[in-house]
Amino acid sequence: MKAVNLNDATVFFFFLSPQWFFTFLFHRYIVLDNGLRALLISDYNGPMASEDDTSDGEDEGEEEEEEEEEEEEGESGDESEDESGEDDEHQGSDDDDQEGKKKKGNAEKQVLSSAAALCVGVGSFSDPGDLPGLAHFLEHMVFMGSEKYPSENGFDAFLKKHGGSDNASTDCERTIFQFDVQRKNFKEALDRWAQFFICPLMIRDAIDREVEAVDSEYQLAKPSDSHRKEMLFGSLAKPGHPMGKFCWGNAQTLKQEPKKQKINVYKRLRAFWKKHYSAHYMTLAVQSKEKLDTLEEWVREIFSKVPNNGLPKPDFSDMLDPFDTPAFCKLYRVVPVRKVHALNITWALPPQEKYYRVKPLHYISWLIGHEGTGSILSLLRKKCWALALFGGNSETGFDQNTTYSIFSISITLTDEGFQNFYQVKKTLPSFLPFISIQRIEANEFHYQEQIDPIEYVEDICENMQLFPKEDFLTGDQLMFEFSPEVISAALSLLTPEKANLMLLSPEHEGQCPLREKWFGTQYSMEDIPPEWMERWTGDLQLNNDLHLPAENKFIDLFSNYVFVLFITLILFGCFAFIFPPSVLPSPSYILTPLCLSRRLVYPPAPLSVRLFLISRLLFNLSPCCRPPSVVLFDLLVNILGHNLAEPAYEAEVAQLEYKLVAAEHGLFIKVKGFNHKLPLLFHLIIDHLADFSASPGVFSMFAEQLKKTYFNILIKPDKLSKDVRLLILEHSRWSMVEKYQALTAGPTMEELMEFSRRFRAELYAEGLVQGNFNSAVSGQRSRFIHISSKLQFSKLSEEVPVMFRVVELPPKHHICKVKSLNKGDANSEVTVYYQSGPKALREHTLMELLVMHMDEPCFDFLRTKETLGYHVYPTCRNTSGVLGFSVTVETQATKFNTELVELKIEEFLASFGEKLNALTEEAFTTQVTALVKLKECEDTHLGEEVDRNWAEVATQQYVFDRLNREIEALKQMTKAELISWFQDHRGQNSHKLSVHVSNVSILFFLSAFRTSLNSYAESGSRC
Repeated sequence: MKAVNLNDATVFFFFLSPQWFFTFLFHRYIVLDNGLRALLISDYNGPMASEDDTSDGEDEGEEEEEEEEEEEEGESGDESEDESGEDDEHQGSDDDDQEGKKKKGNAEKQVLSSAAALCVGVGSFSDPGDLPGLAHFLEHMVFMGSEKYPSENGFDAFLKKHGGSDNASTDCERTIFQFDVQRKNFKEALDRWAQFFICPLMIRDAIDREVEAVDSEYQLAKPSDSHRKEMLFGSLAKPGHPMGKFCWGNAQTLKQEPKKQKINVYKRLRAFWKKHYSAHYMTLAVQSKEKLDTLEEWVREIFSKVPNNGLPKPDFSDMLDPFDTPAFCKLYRVVPVRKVHALNITWALPPQEKYYRVKPLHYISWLIGHEGTGSILSLLRKKCWALALFGGNSETGFDQNTTYSIFSISITLTDEGFQNFYQVKKTLPSFLPFISIQRIEANEFHYQEQIDPIEYVEDICENMQLFPKEDFLTGDQLMFEFSPEVISAALSLLTPEKANLMLLSPEHEGQCPLREKWFGTQYSMEDIPPEWMERWTGDLQLNNDLHLPAENKFIDLFSNYVFVLFITLILFGCFAFIFPPSVLPSPSYILTPLCLSRRLVYPPAPLSVRLFLISRLLFNLSPCCRPPSVVLFDLLVNILGHNLAEPAYEAEVAQLEYKLVAAEHGLFIKVKGFNHKLPLLFHLIIDHLADFSASPGVFSMFAEQLKKTYFNILIKPDKLSKDVRLLILEHSRWSMVEKYQALTAGPTMEELMEFSRRFRAELYAEGLVQGNFNSAVSGQRSRFIHISSKLQFSKLSEEVPVMFRVVELPPKHHICKVKSLNKGDANSEVTVYYQSGPKALREHTLMELLVMHMDEPCFDFLRTKETLGYHVYPTCRNTSGVLGFSVTVETQATKFNTELVELKIEEFLASFGEKLNALTEEAFTTQVTALVKLKECEDTHLGEEVDRNWAEVATQQYVFDRLNREIEALKQMTKAELISWFQDHRGQNSHKLSVHVSNVSILFFLSAFRTSLNSYAESGSRC
């Protein structure tokens, strides 16, 4: 990708694209008469595609295994349900695409969605002292209709109808709004959206209802350790500094207290909007497949109406040194929600934003976060004291603003590391490598793949608040200058006596008398013992195990020359192609579909390799099996990742990626990067798997850590609900509770090593190689295919399925109520699931269409009108090949009992059925067209296409043209067919399962519930 600065009126930018060779982005910077600054981004690359060819969507991947929660929690893998559109990290967000965004890899449909983002230069720092959370509340309220378009959910309904999405976020000094939509509807969407900044309605009747949504969002955030740490840290600031404000807002601060103090929240809200939502500190970025002149005409026509009050922008730059207080530089012992030991070391520095061209904290974080040989983490791992270490500044408003910048080091400790945490801190060295980092950052920037337009405009509109116009595109990514003086000045501030320590551990329970006001975090404060400070500040003896990183052999030394040659090839039209798909012949125990994307052969472009090693050992699930193979497998993959961490780190630094996932039926190995380097990483992983070993200390460390991981998943209501639902539906599945109990029983290292040997003995391997895999590289195919020569495995003695058998629910209503495992969490979840039957392509597509119709009415009924909770959403579910749909509400037991929530869900479904019956042919056709456009939309980057193809390989279905088939099925569907399908699954003979997770003292015994269903299943009712 190439960038040119914005000193000229119009510049170009281009990305590597999965369908074409490059995508040019043309940029133009304008300032409107009202002071609003805008960057126009055009991906117009020649004659315009017809309106009918435009499309939009966000990708979730149709059959992708649910792995995100394992990545987030460090879990080794225990998901088997393919749930289209259910992403565990963003599940149930306002803009969740439950139907999934279906992308089609078709060069003839080279169309991107249109997107816009607007950043207002005001955030929670500007909250009035008597109304904490008002800025966040206003972010919610401006979406509740406008004078020109008064419908409360009119904008969301418009976007859903045309395949779009929207979102917003409030930070300390900025608030960002963004949306995307199909191109042909972009101008109308832009006008509807702009009205929120021109004349928002903010009706009185909506205030109380939306306060409940803000309060629900706050309640959902309360069990998060990261949010709790932030609020506790903010409370250490000087009195009167905005860092000490309660930025979330809740029912107490926005409803109850104002009522007591006779504060008119409605008038204050409108006054806040009038004062702070002014055009002269707004920045706008819009991207569409239109000419720049057209975009400029639209923006001037629509956004010139945004008012400018002429008032100065809020400025907090004079409120420096907020943590120069007696409360800082102490040791805080904190009780976390999760089972985790962690040490957080934090320094509050002067604002570093002005040094963005040098990025001094970035250099320091590279040293601290280095994980290779000679690193801090390497030393701590050898002592079995630490599992992970992160250092740096997240560049969010909390970590970096106009009053200070944070540099923090977070270390995840083992039990032994917790007991020796003061020695852990002593290990931190004071030296800094200044080599290679600029080259790595430049490589990452120049060869990054295209990102979704909505993400791109969101980044750009915020950059416009932070950097001069010549650096809008690159200011947050590139390291322009090297200044040892600036870096050394920042490093000199990171001294032991200026550090604040937070030590998190469940063992602090009962020893922490203090409570943070808003999140209720239990903590204690104490001076750092003088003898510890003497050890840290005295004459340190250099540890011979710590040294600077060696030259990284994975970094491409000639990237700049390659990039220049790449430009030359493009300008002179020197292209080479290879086309998909092909399947390589291979031994019967290893099948490798090889999909080759249309790509530039030169220069190096991303290559993705995925391998699935299926083992019959994971099907030995008898309860009498001790320890169960699934637990030993989780241990094996966790320790394998630990063994790889140090030798593979150089590859990660050079932007080669890898991931190991312990799936339900085997081991996923994923690698991605530049093709001429990737085989080295792939072989490294296979070698470590073949030569797997573990010391007693490492085994004990990960056995204990895995117990914590299982527990930390189970204390989340949404994860517990999912675990219970799948436990009921999937035959022979081990629940997280059962795995936790098995691990507590104490497997031995000898059992693990025996399992490792048996696991490698018999395997079935499937793989996918996709990307820049040209004839010059084809001679290396054996590196990826014939892995059996290293692992020395033989063919499986019997066929092993890759999906569970699923219990067919009896035709009546089943309800399972489970008590939440986190006694301090008021959050509840209710999921009402309707089972359909074995997956058929046409029925799956019909169900997607149904959920797409259902999405906005669900939000309007259950959240806007009934105010049941912040997260409410319908979902299209594919449980091991069996279809169904569900409606989920995340609420609080302190507000609604789960029986009432289910009743309201049923009321919604009944009202939705009536709306469906009244649906016009025109509305039905519009929704079908929107879904077709989503499926026709091109992949933004290689990963989306790989995910889709991999789902076909991993489930052994191999329908690589599934999107085309689904599009054809959609075009043949009728309104009567949709209505009939919904009525059939909602009738008296519906197969319905409700799962309630609540902190209220109700518990239905899962074992008895499951035994009853299994008895029914054994009689022949099994999908």
